[in-house]
Amino acid sequence: MTDIEISRNSNKQNILDVGKKIGLKKNDLECYGNYKAKIRTSAKRKKQGKLILVTAISPTPMGEGKTTVSIGLGDALNQMGKKVMIALREPSMGPVFGMKGGATGGGYSQVVPMEDINLHFTGDFHAITSANNLISAAIDNHIYFGNRLDIQNVLFKRCLDVNDRALRDVDLGTRHDSFTITSASEIMALFCLATSLDDLREKLGNIIVGTNSKGEYIYVRDLHIEGSLVALLKDAMMPNLVQTLEHTPTIIHGGPFANIAHGCNSIIATKTALGYADYVVTEAGFGADLGAEKFLDIKCRLGNLKPQTVVLVATIKAMKYHGGVSKEQVFEKNDEALEKGFENLDKHYENLKKYGVNVIVCLNKFHTDTESEIELVRKHAEKMGYTFTVSKAYAEGGSGALDLAKKVVEAPKGKFKCLYKLDSPIESKVRKICREIYGAKKISFSKLAKEKIEDIKKNNLSNLPICVAKTQYSFSDDAKKIGVPKDFEVTVRDVQLYNGAGFITVLLGDIMTMPGLSRKPNCELIDVVDGEIVNLS
Repeated sequence: MTDIEISRNSNKQNILDVGKKIGLKKNDLECYGNYKAKIRTSAKRKKQGKLILVTAISPTPMGEGKTTVSIGLGDALNQMGKKVMIALREPSMGPVFGMKGGATGGGYSQVVPMEDINLHFTGDFHAITSANNLISAAIDNHIYFGNRLDIQNVLFKRCLDVNDRALRDVDLGTRHDSFTITSASEIMALFCLATSLDDLREKLGNIIVGTNSKGEYIYVRDLHIEGSLVALLKDAMMPNLVQTLEHTPTIIHGGPFANIAHGCNSIIATKTALGYADYVVTEAGFGADLGAEKFLDIKCRLGNLKPQTVVLVATIKAMKYHGGVSKEQVFEKNDEALEKGFENLDKHYENLKKYGVNVIVCLNKFHTDTESEIELVRKHAEKMGYTFTVSKAYAEGGSGALDLAKKVVEAPKGKFKCLYKLDSPIESKVRKICREIYGAKKISFSKLAKEKIEDIKKNNLSNLPICVAKTQYSFSDDAKKIGVPKDFEVTVRDVQLYNGAGFITVLLGDIMTMPGLSRKPNCELIDVVDGEIVNLS
């Protein structure tokens, strides 16, 4: 059966019964039908569980299955009798209708209801998009009615939750503007980093909308619209509760991209889960150089979180790809390329150990993997001294990840630390990430980037973490440089101050904040036949 058929034929429990497993009462939940609910922020948290982060080596364009492993691990811990919750991101309609597809896992390791989650879900993305564009409307309205704030340069962009390259440059009649995708917007970023409605209000007010004729920053709070923005986002701030195929309670909330934004679900969702479960399994987007680095240096720092263990997901196809095989040939036997691809795994492992966390290497098994290929990976892991396991969660559900779950439970307590200090100069923080995590030999800053960094310094806003926007397919800023490139240079093309979210975004190479659709996007395949959605994956 396909993923959507497995999901549709699953025996789902009423969401009230799912909530009871972790101590959530009926009054703690606001139900959206029988299988979805929002957890009211008034719900009392009782525990302080152990946080497990799932990340991966550098991906291929086909994805490596972090979500599948995360769900399988949660189900396996549940089978072992542990009180567990899974905390994931909400899918963006950009990838759903583009190339990557949905984000609810796969096979027998899924969260349900799959169709709802991958499409409109509970409307959070629409609320975030509306709040973002209300700011843009207020900016242009203020300028139209006299421009008392003397806004001369607008820095805030509109957004939309679709891949639409035509919106990268638009003519508003009075000025040029551009859109970003909702998942890369500052509203999405700060939404996921806010800890309460009051904190959300403050973060929204701190968003920089532009500069005046003196070069001074102008903020959302100067427009006096924070109240309306909070009103739009109030319900969206409540985390969404769903379940896996095996009825493990799962929170899905927030969805920032990891190659552009910080790639983690909301702090509220993670802390809510930690307050109810002994083990919380969460994930960070794309490879560990992007999602995990940002999770550890941004989310953990701002949310005062300390992960116990990091699961580093690898696939044989990804290692072959980074060993020099084209994506069309990654499922063909090629031991030489596989062994060369171990270098990519080793680099990610080495990077994660810099944070003082336990690391478990997990091979996510595909049906095309042979026993001899798996044995090659196992022997390499043993040689390197890695804690290693194989996940078969896609085909077997939680039972296929029991060994991974046992290793997570047995893992010793880590000594988590961040990579850099916040009071270091902006350029030093960028160089630290680019050299130590990516392996870059040289880091260049464009004239535009240098000017924007100086503006940030003049306004005393330098003591913020760095969020790097770059290609997910390479440690470098060039997607074609696969594996572990050596002696390469990265170029900081632009710098954007996300003051509301509380970080500084640096754009490397030609990364775009509004993706485009592929030549044959998924939206050409998805349909409704006899009242049921087909080809959604």
